[in-house]
Amino acid sequence: MATVLPVYPRTRRGVELVLLLGAVAIAMGAYAVVGLTEDGALPADLLLHAGGLGAVATLLHLVVRWKAKHADPVLLPVATLLNGLGLVMIHRLDLAEENPLAPRQLMWSALGMAAAGAVVWFLRDHRVLRRYTFTAMVAGFVLLLLPMVPGLGKEINGARIWIGLGPLSFQPGELAKILLAVFFAGYLVVHRDALSLTGPKVLWLQLPRMRDLGPLLVAWGASVGVLVLERDLGTSLLFFGLFVAVLYVATERVSWIVLGLALFVGGALVAARTFSHVQRRVDIWLHPFDPDNVDRSFQLVQGLYGMAAGGLLGTGLDRGRPDIVPYANSDFIYASLGEELGLAGLFVVLLLYVLLVERGLRTAIGVRDGFGKLLAGGLAFSVALQVFVVVGGVTRVIPLTGLTTPFLAYGGSSLLSNWIIIGLLLRISDLARRPAPEGPVVAPSGDTGATQVVKLP
Repeated sequence: MATVLPVYPRTRRGVELVLLLGAVAIAMGAYAVVGLTEDGALPADLLLHAGGLGAVATLLHLVVRWKAKHADPVLLPVATLLNGLGLVMIHRLDLAEENPLAPRQLMWSALGMAAAGAVVWFLRDHRVLRRYTFTAMVAGFVLLLLPMVPGLGKEINGARIWIGLGPLSFQPGELAKILLAVFFAGYLVVHRDALSLTGPKVLWLQLPRMRDLGPLLVAWGASVGVLVLERDLGTSLLFFGLFVAVLYVATERVSWIVLGLALFVGGALVAARTFSHVQRRVDIWLHPFDPDNVDRSFQLVQGLYGMAAGGLLGTGLDRGRPDIVPYANSDFIYASLGEELGLAGLFVVLLLYVLLVERGLRTAIGVRDGFGKLLAGGLAFSVALQVFVVVGGVTRVIPLTGLTTPFLAYGGSSLLSNWIIIGLLLRISDLARRPAPEGPVVAPSGDTGATQVVKLP
């Protein structure tokens, strides 16, 4: 008999700390460049903003090191870097518009990181969430419908997706997407066998049985309801896309994707012909330079002009005019970055998002339980879809929808919900990367008395 000594993989918390310090250093350097360009001196609040971000991120790292030491080491640094770049651009726009929003964004960043830390600290095992599948569904739909409550909901720019909390506004749909992701994962992990049963075959496509189409039709109907009641194309698209993505991961059937796309295209065509606010967005998308659309397409056209002015390498921080674009710090912050960082800078930002989504999908692949796979995959896809919808709208690939760019755009509800997503992915990845229980294993060996050392997954 030979004694097999297990060699456990390193936790990589040191790597995470190095990457995190690098992310904070990049944000601090960019913040300093804005001050040097504007006034020829370092900003007086450099330590408050960049140092504050670094301090809160370091505290979150310590929580992860203590409570989830095997978690993915890349998620936290990438999210911190995106958050830091967003703070820098919002501060730069504050200087041009004389409207200090960066301190408020820093406060929401701290609250978001605190929420992520709370998830890692108190949620010892993500599988506990499966017990609250239908509770999450009810809570998610309640949050989606809150803006319709008279006296509580607020209509901004034609969309009724906000609720008023004193002097602040909050978008409950951002938290609803997390609760609905929990519901989708919990529901489909139980019913995926029924949804995967062979149905009729049409040409090369294996279609599901008619009685199994119910969940897809309900999700489609709910997304259309959000579109009609709240006039919010972005949340409707995100909600339905999230469900179809989790459904495909659960069943691995291409037919669900085809049916989902068919329902979406059909609903979009009907909406474009029926609802005036959707018609306006489509008209602006197709004819932004039409003289009749000058007022309505001003934001989109100025964003395109700004990115064109940035060229390959950009005008440089604080050397462009992104403040000309309405809502440059929220809806069009990607265009603002494109003007001052150029095409190269936009590619770097997109690669950061790709890396973030890739680590989320890697977590989904690595975790052993079905619920964790669907939840991690759904959360990662929600980030990917949101980025695609926002960037596609700004660059005129698709019509504008009103979603916010994760971690970059100004907005407390978006920051809070996306940091909660990071907390959930950290918790799931900790279980996915956690080794088997420690201790030597005795196994037979051809060599008498030999000791074998193996690396456990």
